Amino acid sequence: MSEPEQRERERIDPEYDHLRDEQVDEAELEALLDKYAIGRDDHENAPAFVIRPDDVQAVLALLRDKAGFDHLSCLTPQEYEDRYESIYHLTKYDQRTHEVTLIAQVPKDDPVCQTAETVFRTADWHEREAFDLVGIEYEGHPDLRRILLPESWQGHPLALEYDQEKPQVVRFGEHANPLEPDRRLSESDTMLLNIGPHHPATHGVLHLKTILDGETVADVDPDVGYLHRCEEQMCQNGQYRHQIIPYSNRWDYTANLPNEWAVARAIEDLADIEVPEYAQVLRTMATEFGRMLGHFLALGTFALDVYGDFTAIFQYAFRDREVVQDILEDLTGQRMMFYYFRLGGVAWDLPRPRDEFVEKCRDFLDELPAKVDEYNALLTGNEIFQIRCVDTGILEPEVAKDYGCTGPVARGSGIDYDLRRDDPYGYYPNLDWDVVTLDGCDNYSRVLVRMREVEESAKIIEQCLDLLEDWPEDERTVQSNVPRTLKPDAGTETYRAVESAKGELGIYVRSDGSNSPARFKIRSPCFHNLSALPEMAEGEYVADLIASLGSLDIVLGSVDR
Repeated sequence: MSEPEQRERERIDPEYDHLRDEQVDEAELEALLDKYAIGRDDHENAPAFVIRPDDVQAVLALLRDKAGFDHLSCLTPQEYEDRYESIYHLTKYDQRTHEVTLIAQVPKDDPVCQTAETVFRTADWHEREAFDLVGIEYEGHPDLRRILLPESWQGHPLALEYDQEKPQVVRFGEHANPLEPDRRLSESDTMLLNIGPHHPATHGVLHLKTILDGETVADVDPDVGYLHRCEEQMCQNGQYRHQIIPYSNRWDYTANLPNEWAVARAIEDLADIEVPEYAQVLRTMATEFGRMLGHFLALGTFALDVYGDFTAIFQYAFRDREVVQDILEDLTGQRMMFYYFRLGGVAWDLPRPRDEFVEKCRDFLDELPAKVDEYNALLTGNEIFQIRCVDTGILEPEVAKDYGCTGPVARGSGIDYDLRRDDPYGYYPNLDWDVVTLDGCDNYSRVLVRMREVEESAKIIEQCLDLLEDWPEDERTVQSNVPRTLKPDAGTETYRAVESAKGELGIYVRSDGSNSPARFKIRSPCFHNLSALPEMAEGEYVADLIASLGSLDIVLGSVDR
């Protein structure tokens, strides 16, 4: 029997079927990966196995099919003095706390790793980014080209030897029609249509290279990178204590408090920092207000995308968003870039007088049900809106999982996945609230999920306000005692994530013993969700493409970082 045949036989061996349903421990994983693991590594959040770069597909397929690891959450590339590493962070949509990390090490003189794209479609964009920024090549990748930088860029910005002072010349390149001539239909012509990068329906500087056959979308290629600012490099240059969290507000700047929590959670895990219970309540309340900010904006701009409603829904949504911004401005002192989180807690307690602030929050919550009824009457019950959204932009659950979709995009396809519940953090486990899922798989379902999540956020905030009002005054600790200079042990690594308004926002951090990260990787939910757009749009009308894009609720600051 040949080696590939032997590996396939091992992959389908029923001996490991029980791993799909039971708690997976390290001993079982070691047994499952015995034929492939050539070493172990220490990660704070998950067991880590070193594998050969030419075994990537076999190991990923084994973990997916036999142990149920169906979510390639993140792929982190990095360079050491003596090697490159391609790190795969895997978990499960139905059991989020089951995590495993794979590390494929490749030599410096030949940084080539087998592609994971054949097992998880989400690896397509992951690997293109790894190639673009670090320089690892992925053998077998269907389209290995730069994704954030122009094709003519010289060097890889996150490589150790990259010269940041070297001038770059970006050449002009014409866009070719990928459907000419081999996929051209005999009875019609295809046409290349550039949508963006400056277009009112692209939610930022996004370029959609769209091929039309009449009014039908035959092919669409999202071209990102116009807002790339090397955020990972800037975070690697910053110090843990104060200089990294402020950058996070610039990623998803429409709902940015969850971004702060993602950074704080990763560093607190890395440095073993405890957060006082009272500060956890403040974090939870502030973050749910931040989630509302994002959902109100998504609702208003989507109505504008779909049927040009500026005077009603758009302004109604911004009316309510402004109230939330007023509340958060009172709490944080900032209008947009809040920087309320600190390692070990938050910056400060509720503003004084406390009763006045709490009353302002409760007044907003009391008025919210009537406002939601307005949205339903004006928007979800609108016949034009329904025609444009129902049964358009279909994203089946298995396709959404294959692309690593999370947040309302995944929950609108019936995927019951929310890190606030499934990987508990903050004060969420102690509160009464529900995860909203719908199985319509279309643009309409994604909008409804966001609207109902606003109501769930209101339930969470109401309970937090009750707790904050009754909390004994002498126990209102907003920060733990964190050293002024943090230097986690060299080689310490972790991947932690939170549920942002757009989905799973994850951070991988590796320490080298200094007060700044040796590697800081941002897992953007918008980046993953956008990668699924071709699956939603191809075969539909170009007008439906605009609706599908709007239903993803992407922010290019998060996509490009």
